Amino acid sequence: MHKSRVINSALGSRAFAPTPRVTVMFQRRSLQDVAISRTGRPILKVQGGRSSLGGHTATVFGATGFLGRYIVNNLAKQGCNVVVPYREEMMKRHLKVTGDLGRVTFIEYDLRNTQSIEESVRHSDVVYNLVGRQYPTKNFSFTDVHVDGAERIAEAVAKYDVDRFIHVSSYNARRDSPSEYFSTKAWGEDVVRSIYPETTIVRPAPMFGFEDNLLHKIAGTSPLIHSNHLQERYWPVHAIDVARALERMLHDESTVGQTFELYGPKEYSTAEIAELVDTEIVKERTRINVPKKLLKPLAFYLNKALWWHTMSADEVEREHLDQVIDPEAKTFADLGMHELADLAELTFHYLKRYRSSSYYDLPPMTEKEQREDRKYLHVLDDQ
Repeated sequence: MHKSRVINSALGSRAFAPTPRVTVMFQRRSLQDVAISRTGRPILKVQGGRSSLGGHTATVFGATGFLGRYIVNNLAKQGCNVVVPYREEMMKRHLKVTGDLGRVTFIEYDLRNTQSIEESVRHSDVVYNLVGRQYPTKNFSFTDVHVDGAERIAEAVAKYDVDRFIHVSSYNARRDSPSEYFSTKAWGEDVVRSIYPETTIVRPAPMFGFEDNLLHKIAGTSPLIHSNHLQERYWPVHAIDVARALERMLHDESTVGQTFELYGPKEYSTAEIAELVDTEIVKERTRINVPKKLLKPLAFYLNKALWWHTMSADEVEREHLDQVIDPEAKTFADLGMHELADLAELTFHYLKRYRSSSYYDLPPMTEKEQREDRKYLHVLDDQ
């Protein structure tokens, strides 16, 4: 392990001076997490909070993305100083309120600029790399982001002797995968491990939540064009569960140098999820199946010609690949997380806004109502 750092800028040189024995009288409030001393300074309880000094300075690359906002919120809530490297000014505003004033620091960076990456990690004792692309663009290919970008971040981590490096990859990351996305993710894993052997690698399954590209893609797109009759199978995982796992890895030294596969409690096909979505939004979306040999070239040229994203050839390829779990990788259970959210239990929570005004306030059916509904439909079928 690399040597740990002790950062105590608030106390300065006094942190190393002999501490006199002083008895402090303070008032305790049973309904609050803060105790007020006689001097008026708040004394926080052991569990901490967003106004506490968490003791860690964390850099989160990719913090402006879907998963990033949750891990930044979790770290800032416990009092960590969080450094957020960003590319676009307007994409970081929602992260300003995740911690108290001064807890979240923003640094403009470029994934191709080594100096800006080093400036982002030089004062940190943990670095998270969440940077990734679901499709290539004219400015960044999969290799640029998943391999070259990850390499520069890992080199900066090693140069400044950062204590922990947690690299978020992807499920199905294999060098021989027919998907360039999955193959470059695996290539990136090999590169960061070669530079920084203590890297913790995390492979989350497709994630769902308020800003996901799973439930909202099915609910908000009509017609939904696909090429595998929505038959690909995977274990969707709640983004909040993944963020909690990433937070726990910071405090768990046993995760150093390990690989984690983080997936949900139940396997679904996209067709099964689409059925759940239609039930919750009380409407049926149009879905068009196009053969792969036709849709891949069409998606390739659309991704090249349009400045906004529709689909890419690699996303079409991924529709034909089921999730394969590495049996040697660790899971949520190794982090002490056994109660995970199931997608079917949260579809109403995330998809309510897609309902028409006639059904917007309609609550989900109870188990009793579902039984009665099935009985009614059975009677109609008999007639």
